[in-house]
Amino acid sequence: MSTVLDETIEQIAAGPHSAAALTLYALASTLEFEEAGYLFKLAKLRDLSSQQRRIAYGLLELMAEGRNSGPAWQQAKARMDALVRAG
Repeated sequence: MSTVLDETIEQIAAGPHSAAALTLYALASTLEFEEAGYLFKLAKLRDLSSQQRRIAYGLLELMAEGRNSGPAWQQAKARMDALVRAG
Protein backbone atom coordinates (compact mmCIF):
# COMPACT_ATOMS: atom_id res chain seq x y z
CA MET A 1 0.00 0.00 0.00
CA SER A 2 1.28 3.47 -0.70
CA THR A 3 2.57 5.67 2.09
CA VAL A 4 -0.03 8.36 1.39
CA LEU A 5 -2.83 5.83 1.74
CA ASP A 6 -1.33 4.63 5.02
CA GLU A 7 -1.05 8.22 6.23
CA THR A 8 -4.64 8.92 5.22
CA ILE A 9 -5.83 5.89 7.18
CA GLU A 10 -3.77 6.99 10.21
CA GLN A 11 -5.28 10.49 10.11
CA ILE A 12 -8.81 9.10 9.87
CA ALA A 13 -8.16 6.52 12.61
CA ALA A 14 -6.90 9.26 14.95
CA GLY A 15 -10.32 10.94 14.95
CA PRO A 16 -12.81 9.45 12.52
CA HIS A 17 -15.33 12.25 12.97
CA SER A 18 -12.91 15.17 13.15
CA ALA A 19 -13.12 17.82 10.45
CA ALA A 20 -9.72 16.85 9.07
CA ALA A 21 -10.53 13.14 8.91
CA LEU A 22 -13.83 13.77 7.19
CA THR A 23 -12.20 16.16 4.73
CA LEU A 24 -9.55 13.60 3.78
CA TYR A 25 -12.20 10.90 3.59
CA ALA A 26 -14.36 13.09 1.34
CA LEU A 27 -11.40 13.77 -0.93
CA ALA A 28 -10.52 10.06 -1.20
CA SER A 29 -14.17 9.24 -1.87
CA THR A 30 -14.42 11.93 -4.54
CA LEU A 31 -11.31 10.64 -6.29
CA GLU A 32 -13.18 7.46 -7.16
CA PHE A 33 -15.56 9.32 -9.49
CA GLU A 34 -13.74 10.54 -12.57
CA GLU A 35 -16.99 10.66 -14.55
CA ALA A 36 -18.32 13.27 -12.13
CA GLY A 37 -15.20 15.39 -12.55
CA TYR A 38 -13.75 14.70 -9.10
CA LEU A 39 -15.98 17.31 -7.50
CA PHE A 40 -14.30 18.42 -4.28
CA LYS A 41 -14.51 21.86 -2.75
CA LEU A 42 -10.87 22.93 -2.68
CA ALA A 43 -11.56 25.59 -0.05
CA LYS A 44 -11.91 22.68 2.42
CA LEU A 45 -8.11 22.29 2.21
CA ARG A 46 -7.90 25.43 4.35
CA ASP A 47 -9.34 23.43 7.25
CA LEU A 48 -6.35 21.08 7.21
CA SER A 49 -2.97 21.48 8.85
CA SER A 50 0.06 21.70 6.54
CA GLN A 51 0.81 18.01 7.25
CA GLN A 52 -2.77 17.03 6.41
CA ARG A 53 -2.67 19.14 3.22
CA ARG A 54 0.49 17.28 2.23
CA ILE A 55 -1.50 14.04 2.57
CA ALA A 56 -4.34 15.52 0.50
CA TYR A 57 -1.88 16.56 -2.20
CA GLY A 58 -0.51 13.02 -2.13
CA LEU A 59 -3.99 11.65 -2.76
CA LEU A 60 -4.32 14.04 -5.70
CA GLU A 61 -0.97 12.82 -7.02
CA LEU A 62 -2.19 9.21 -6.85
CA MET A 63 -5.19 10.25 -8.97
CA ALA A 64 -2.94 12.08 -11.45
CA GLU A 65 -0.83 8.92 -11.76
CA GLY A 66 -3.93 6.77 -12.27
CA ARG A 67 -3.39 4.94 -8.99
CA ASN A 68 -6.79 5.82 -7.48
CA SER A 69 -8.17 2.37 -8.24
CA GLY A 70 -7.01 -1.20 -8.00
CA PRO A 71 -6.42 -3.53 -5.06
CA ALA A 72 -4.29 -1.21 -2.89
CA TRP A 73 -6.69 1.71 -3.32
CA GLN A 74 -9.74 -0.48 -2.74
CA GLN A 75 -8.24 -2.02 0.39
CA ALA A 76 -7.31 1.39 1.80
CA LYS A 77 -10.71 2.86 0.92
CA ALA A 78 -12.51 -0.06 2.59
CA ARG A 79 -10.48 0.61 5.75
CA MET A 80 -11.38 4.33 5.59
CA ASP A 81 -15.06 3.45 5.11
CA ALA A 82 -14.99 1.15 8.15
CA LEU A 83 -13.26 3.75 10.33
CA VAL A 84 -15.72 6.51 9.47
CA ARG A 85 -18.74 4.27 9.91
CA ALA A 86 -17.53 2.75 13.20
CA GLY A 87 -16.01 5.88 14.68
